[in-house]
Amino acid sequence: MKIDASFCRRTICLTWLMVLVLGTLPARRLRAEPIDADILLRGGTLHDGGGGAPVAGDLAIKGDRIVAVGKFETGKVGFEVDCRGLVVAPGFIDLHNHSDGQVVDRLTRANVNFLMQGCTTVVTGNCGSGPIEVAAYYEKIDAAGAGTNVAHLVPQGNLREAVIGNAQRAATADEIAKMQELARRGMRDGAWGMSTGLIYVPSSFADTAELIEIAKVVGEEGGLYASHIRNEGTELLAAVKEALDIGRAAKLPVHISHFKSTGRDAWGLVHRAVEQIEVARKSGQTVTADQYPYIASSTSLEATVIPAWARAGGHKALLARFDDPGQSPRLRSEIAEAVHRCDDGERIKIARYAPAPRWAGLTIAAIARQESIEPVELVAQITRGGGAAIVNFSMHEDDVRYVMTVPWVATASDGRAYLPGGDRPHPRSYGTFSRKIGYYALREKTIDLAVAIRSSTGLPADILHIPNRGYLRVDHFADVVVFDPRTFADEATFDDPHRYSRGLAHVFVNGQPAVWNGAAVGTLAGRALKKEARK
Repeated sequence: MKIDASFCRRTICLTWLMVLVLGTLPARRLRAEPIDADILLRGGTLHDGGGGAPVAGDLAIKGDRIVAVGKFETGKVGFEVDCRGLVVAPGFIDLHNHSDGQVVDRLTRANVNFLMQGCTTVVTGNCGSGPIEVAAYYEKIDAAGAGTNVAHLVPQGNLREAVIGNAQRAATADEIAKMQELARRGMRDGAWGMSTGLIYVPSSFADTAELIEIAKVVGEEGGLYASHIRNEGTELLAAVKEALDIGRAAKLPVHISHFKSTGRDAWGLVHRAVEQIEVARKSGQTVTADQYPYIASSTSLEATVIPAWARAGGHKALLARFDDPGQSPRLRSEIAEAVHRCDDGERIKIARYAPAPRWAGLTIAAIARQESIEPVELVAQITRGGGAAIVNFSMHEDDVRYVMTVPWVATASDGRAYLPGGDRPHPRSYGTFSRKIGYYALREKTIDLAVAIRSSTGLPADILHIPNRGYLRVDHFADVVVFDPRTFADEATFDDPHRYSRGLAHVFVNGQPAVWNGAAVGTLAGRALKKEARK
């Protein structure tokens, strides 16, 4: 009997087709169990925090966790939230925050100005400053709650102050051992790494060798080294090199805080710093950075124009140097040079000065003209009055835009919790994340929206190795932000900084509504996030 070849081929194909169909039938019959949820976010555009293309779908929250993402059948639902036309994303993680005192203060622990730009977690202990008793700090947070979650870094400046004080000298071997002991205890109590502020006193008095020895302990405990590097101006490359050297010698990840090139003479230098870091990354070193999307920085007037040697020993010692015939001429000369580099004080605005609140928002140059005194004498007067917070317009817009396109640079505010008042703080405390996403991504198209969201969510979570946060994934904690991409934007300006962002619909912190229909609701669902100690 002759068998037709084409008949044979058809038979084989039909047989395989039946196997495939029959093989899939049980799976089709078995449906996933319906998902019960306390809160169902229905029909939003889901950005999962990884930087990929978004998908349309739902997100279910039960208790403090995400229990379903995407397309799924629902069971019992407490209430639904219509998210059609809205973006649903992980809550933003602020890697560089200075709310150490504010987040345990009854007036500001709700951290409203950060909630209102979509933040659900802030990282404190930055720039070498903050509590060194990590366990006690975390206990204070959890005792009364906070508006956002809080993760903490061991602050090297305060470690040094606790052991050595404000002396400008090298640490002894015994003193280094004591700082190592404090650092190890902080790490084992749940800190995520160590920070330095190498333009501030006494952090700046530590040499590279001292920093390496303390960083070794932090690395042994699984933490990272986050640094406000020694120079962000014309010596930027040398400062970045020091940070890289510390990371290599201590065998731990390096993170550059508020990455930028500051001062007219240094504009553009950040491109070379990126190249420098890329070489280190390609060699296998873990290096990242963060950035706030503004052309101005903010710190104290003292740290901006008064040299570190003059700040040694504390405020009384500094005031004595202004009156010391042997030191005053040098001090005034160096202050004059620093002011001159800031366009003779035109680029430095007073943010807050208690003895003269009317000066808030005015430049050093304008106040000096108004008071008919030289800028150097104005600096001396302000220092005698207790010091001032300032805003320094020192960066170039092209550098700011370039840095945010670098894939290993996260978004961070360098701000703190505020109550509205008569001062003029940097608007970054109110608008960092809404500006990065609303202005630079959605309006200006400098970066893609998914990239901007990743820099605020998944990337910072990965940098710190925070488990179960930073992404929209099942069993992750339900830190979630919902915003309208048509209107989400920062409202805070340098002239009017105490303004909340617009276009924010809802924020959930550990599954609890923290912002609802664009208004903060007062919940204190934030927790102290403790890094698990290495065993």
